[in-house]
Amino acid sequence: MAESSIEWVDGALVTIDQRALPQELRELRITTVDDLIDAIKSLAIRGAPAIGVSGAFGVVLAARAATVDGVVNIELVEAESARVADARPTAVNLAWGVNRALAQLPNGAQAVLDEALEMLAEDGRVNLAAATHAADLVQRLCADRPLRILTHCNTGRLATTAVGTAIGALNVLHQRGALAEVIVDETRPLLQGARLTAWEMAEAGIPHRLTIDSAAAWAMATEGVDAVMVGADRITADGSVANKIGTYMLAIAAKRHGIPFIVVAPESTRDVATARGSDIVVEQRASGEVTGFGGVTTAPEGTPTFNPAFDVTPPDLVTAVVTENGVLGNPALDAGREIAGIARGLYANGWMPGTAGNISVRQGDTAIVTASGLSKGELDETDTVSVAVADSAPLSATGRKPSAETTIHTAVYRTTASAAVVHVHPPHATALSIVASGADVQPVRFSGYELIKGLGSPRPDLIDIPVFPNHADVPQIGADIEKYLNEHPDAPPVLFIAGHGITAWGATLAQARDRAECLEAMCELVTLTGLRKLPVREN
Repeated sequence: MAESSIEWVDGALVTIDQRALPQELRELRITTVDDLIDAIKSLAIRGAPAIGVSGAFGVVLAARAATVDGVVNIELVEAESARVADARPTAVNLAWGVNRALAQLPNGAQAVLDEALEMLAEDGRVNLAAATHAADLVQRLCADRPLRILTHCNTGRLATTAVGTAIGALNVLHQRGALAEVIVDETRPLLQGARLTAWEMAEAGIPHRLTIDSAAAWAMATEGVDAVMVGADRITADGSVANKIGTYMLAIAAKRHGIPFIVVAPESTRDVATARGSDIVVEQRASGEVTGFGGVTTAPEGTPTFNPAFDVTPPDLVTAVVTENGVLGNPALDAGREIAGIARGLYANGWMPGTAGNISVRQGDTAIVTASGLSKGELDETDTVSVAVADSAPLSATGRKPSAETTIHTAVYRTTASAAVVHVHPPHATALSIVASGADVQPVRFSGYELIKGLGSPRPDLIDIPVFPNHADVPQIGADIEKYLNEHPDAPPVLFIAGHGITAWGATLAQARDRAECLEAMCELVTLTGLRKLPVREN
């Protein structure tokens, strides 16, 4: 099994029993669904890509056992396949592998086997492509010299079937002469780094040192770590990364030290059906993994434990996700980059003084909004918070909080088809909002100004813009806006908040900004002329 950690031999799935490493290189022969489930749960087989391919062979075993005189008992195979898919809940690849093989079941047991064999062959190709892309990226991001990379858990051929993901990239760098050393986290509680990754490093002849997990941040501070490279068990639509417990703290430390944090995984690990990281079910494992190791008890009997197998790293801590298709865009960082650029421009105009004002873009059920308490003139792409459009609840795990004015943004998103909102405090529009305000929401009419054309009004010569009362309880402003927009679906995409500022929205962030600029420019003309209404010819 020099090239692959998994093979199909004479009706059995043959793999390396990872529980025995590094003391013994032992093959495990699996011939039943029960044996496979036990191997996955006990981590004899582990690693998202590896259990994905193994899951496909689980369907093969189920189909072979349920075939009598050439007839497959489809209901029985489906039931057994469901058991396989449920063996570990967090890694999306397991269900993916089961479902892909199961789709061939109507074509017979041989078709299921052919599909599983194709997945096995495909995995090596996919991993090599992802590893090469990741190595290319690291060399672009880091200094032009042999690099020192820190890695966590095990992402080599043991965790896949061949090549590996993050470790595959380390192998590519090593072959290029671009790798000085790998620092390997031991990866508590089951020591996959110490037992498996160190074994693979030695097997490949890659220079490496083993460290305890809690020394990783200090290694970044003192040992010249150039980048962190890890794998993934699930990547959600918002770019959150579920991976072996301890990954999240590495991402935080890498951010603190300005070190790239790169995730390498196959496309099959991406779960676009799951909107955000908070929706991931994190597997909790047995207490015995924490209270002892190798048959030796290290904690008092009966000690309660917290033993999650995985953690979830938010997308704003991830430099890049790399798959066989190349470097993927990070939706949160891409949005944050655009938001920061717009904010700096509006700050320069004096419309977002100090920490005032906020900007957001919508991404499905989530909005990315500027974080509270930050100078808008100094924002970067990470100075944002993800919130739920439904209730404005923060979704980011960065410790930053959204502004109370976020409720204004989400009110707009819930009632319109807009994709971006700008809430700013330009002087002329804010002054006019005070003059025009009342106890209740009331529209202010403008006519005759050419700038009306830039405000999204149904008429190019006339617009009625609502003025909302200000409230110390800012969420009440959001509630008023939501009620008004529900009752007036044809309202223009701009509004005043008395003595507070203006809000504009649009299909893009640039369009929302442009509408805010047009409204402020028109209000300045009103200030200069004293006229909100100009005569317009009937034609």
